[in-house]
Amino acid sequence: MKAIRVHEFGGPEVLRVEEVPTPEPGPGEVLVRMHAIGVNPVETYIRAGTYAYKPALPYAPGNDGAGVVEQVGPDVNQFKPGDRVYTAGSLSGTYAEFALCRAEQVHPLPANVSFAQGAAMGTPYATAYRGLFQRAKAKPGETLLVHGASGGVGTAAVQLARSRGLRVLGTAGSDEGLKLAREQGAHEVFDHRAPDQFEQIMNATSGRGVDVIVEMLANANLGKDLTILAKGGRVVIIGSRGRVEIDPRDTMQRDVDVRGMVMPNTPPADLASIHAALVAGLENGTLRPAIGKEFPLTEAARAHRAVMEPGAFGKIVLRTERKR
Repeated sequence: MKAIRVHEFGGPEVLRVEEVPTPEPGPGEVLVRMHAIGVNPVETYIRAGTYAYKPALPYAPGNDGAGVVEQVGPDVNQFKPGDRVYTAGSLSGTYAEFALCRAEQVHPLPANVSFAQGAAMGTPYATAYRGLFQRAKAKPGETLLVHGASGGVGTAAVQLARSRGLRVLGTAGSDEGLKLAREQGAHEVFDHRAPDQFEQIMNATSGRGVDVIVEMLANANLGKDLTILAKGGRVVIIGSRGRVEIDPRDTMQRDVDVRGMVMPNTPPADLASIHAALVAGLENGTLRPAIGKEFPLTEAARAHRAVMEPGAFGKIVLRTERKR
C-alpha cells in the first residue's frame, strides 16, 4: 500500500510517499481502507520535531480519517467488513491507503456524512467537545468566544456550542473565514486583523465580558483574553506556538481560570462519551463538518503547508485515489 513516511524531523519536504506492507489486524484491532484523511496542525509540529511527543523514526503521521472496514481481528464484534467508519486514533498512522486501529479508535459514520466530513471528526470535534464541555464546563446561556472560528476545531466549537444553547462569538482572519464562521452559526464575528478586536468583543457583551474562550493561539492572545472574561470566566488553551507573558492580577480580579488540555490526557470513559455525542450529532444533523481544501495523499507536503497558512479555513483533507 501507499503511505506517507517520515524518516527525519524537518519541513514538509520530509513527508515521503512509500510502498509499505499492508498491516494485519490482531486481537481487538480493525483495518480500515482509507478514503479521506484529516490533516491537523499538531501533525506539522510532530513532523518538525518541535512537539513534546516525538515518535520513533520512521513513522507514518495521522490519527484522523474515514473509510470502510477492510478486516477485523479476533474479539472485534462491533464492526464488520464494509462498515463506514471514521477514525480518532491509529496504531499505524492514517496518512496511508490502509490504517490499523484499535477497535475503540473506530466509530460509525452515518450514511448521510461524506468520507471527507468523517475525516474532519476525530481530532477537531473531539478536541472542541472536550474543551467546551469537559474542561470549561460551558453551560446553556453563557457567552463563548472562539478564536479561529473558521478552522477545523473552531467550526466544530461553533456548531457544538450552538447545539447546546450558548451565545457564540467568533474571530477569523479573512473574509472567507468570517463568512464561514457565520455560516456555521456564530451570532457575531470579528476580524482578528483589526487592532481593536478585543474592544469590539467587549462592546458586543455590553462590557460584561465572555464566559468561556476557546483559545487556539495562546501565545498571541492569552494576555488580552484575560481582560475580556466575565467574572468566573474560563479560558481553555487548545493551541499555542510559543511563550506568552500575562498579568496574574487579571485572573485574580474576576476569579477567572486558565485551563490547558491535550487529547491524550482524556480518560477512556470521557473519550467514549465524547464520540457517543459526536456520532449522535452527525446522525441528527447538528454537526456538519466544513471542508476547506482537499489534496491527493501523494501531496501531503502541500497539505501541511496549507494547514498552517494564515487565514486558512475549513478542514484540510487528504484523499486516496479511491472512489469516495
